[in-house]
Amino acid sequence: MPSIVVQITIPFVLALFHFVGPMPSDLGVNGGHLSACPGPEHCASSQWQVADSSAALKQLSERIKGTPRTEIIEQSSNYLHATYSSRIFGFVDDVELHANDAVTLEARSISRLGESDLGVNAQRLESLGEALEIPEA
Repeated sequence: MPSIVVQITIPFVLALFHFVGPMPSDLGVNGGHLSACPGPEHCASSQWQVADSSAALKQLSERIKGTPRTEIIEQSSNYLHATYSSRIFGFVDDVELHANDAVTLEARSISRLGESDLGVNAQRLESLGEALEIPEA
């Protein structure tokens, strides 16, 4: 049976490795669009042409809800802000979706901490984009 010191120490050490960081100050829709990425090292953005941007936003909302270690922070008919936490260290990334007009869905994924995300944000948006039903040209 583990000692009381081990029972207290393990959660404390694990908590030390949960890197949350401050929420970015430029979240949300500004001037009708999501904010631009400050740089490609820890941020990615995409824009998808869809048949119905509100339906696409709702579809991705359901996908995000079913993704482990995610939490939807804010959601309206044309905007969604969610957080993703990494499995091991608990790094937090902010993901935003914005139904810009009837057929355009904007997306942005940005890491709260670090100089590089090793491509995680771009991969996340690529995966979300692949889940969309994009109309053929």
